[in-house]
Amino acid sequence: MLGILELTAESDFARKVTAWQRRAGRHDLPWQKVADPYRVWLSEIMLQQTQVNAVVPYFDRFLKRFPTLQYLAEADEDDVLAVWSGLGYYARARNLHRAARQISRINQGQFPTRFDDIVALPGVGRSTAGAIAVFSFGQRHPILDGNVKRVFARYFAIEGYPGVQAVANRLWRLAEQLLPERNNVQAYTQGLMDLGAQVCTRSRPRCQACPLAQSCAARLQDRIDRLPTPRPKKVRPQRSTVMLVMEYCGRLMMEKRPASGIWGGLWSFPEIDAADDARQACRGRFGAEVRTIDQMTTIEHGFTHFSLTISPLLCEVKERRPQAEMPGRTWVGLDEAMHYPIPVPVRKLVSQLRARLGLQASPDQAG
Repeated sequence: MLGILELTAESDFARKVTAWQRRAGRHDLPWQKVADPYRVWLSEIMLQQTQVNAVVPYFDRFLKRFPTLQYLAEADEDDVLAVWSGLGYYARARNLHRAARQISRINQGQFPTRFDDIVALPGVGRSTAGAIAVFSFGQRHPILDGNVKRVFARYFAIEGYPGVQAVANRLWRLAEQLLPERNNVQAYTQGLMDLGAQVCTRSRPRCQACPLAQSCAARLQDRIDRLPTPRPKKVRPQRSTVMLVMEYCGRLMMEKRPASGIWGGLWSFPEIDAADDARQACRGRFGAEVRTIDQMTTIEHGFTHFSLTISPLLCEVKERRPQAEMPGRTWVGLDEAMHYPIPVPVRKLVSQLRARLGLQASPDQAG
């Protein structure tokens, strides 16, 4: 059951958020400039688990390469992943590409307008679909991303980790009940996002700038630092791998990773277990007869659910055999590699190797 505060504060809550957004919210984000469902959809996918400041340059770069949904639908997956490279959570890019092809095939390239059709697209959940419907078509749907969960949990002093289904259900009920009328829904929705991102932040929230401060339960109860309830702590597992950086006449061997799993669909250096013999692996599995093997600088990389230690070995190849040319493998030049769809740690290794050889990255490669 919702508390008294929740029942009596709804209309006042929405009114304050809407008024604040119009006065102090964000109005100049690149996807706000044109009422284009393609741009809204792209921005919402990029903003999943990524902050606005990180998204903006990738958004602009993506639009330059794929200015319309049809361009994206007709693109090769490697091209899409290459432009996305560095933004992380690569399943988003693969789902975006799949969805574009689905829309092109089923809906003649027209972005769907019905909520049920939007939420059915690959990579689009309920909150993302709500945001797309609100900003693209002025429809009246709730959203509940991480920032909004934090605003609700603090304002209404909602206990429990939001990732627990019962808590999430309660937050969704609030999101539905607090929706204003349709003519205010876009400013209200943007206001919730802006409040969570800029004012009601995870650490050091700016309560003095919040339009809801006077009636915020967490503030009144001096519990801002304890709400929302954090995720139960777990020890993040540590994993390790050895990457073989095989270099032959200025070119590096890359393997395309499976679509599922980490870095799905990207190109990376071949991996072996620490116990494997690197020289034998190069010869037997990858068809590369090695002249020398040198240790490169170890890289630590964190994922959501585990940490990965990468021990790279630079293998100078003196001869390539037929299995080195198998499908799913390619030899990439050092310059070309910086434009390839590769994960961040692999990009770091390429940069490390370039520095080792005294090569300088051009400005467009540095990102």
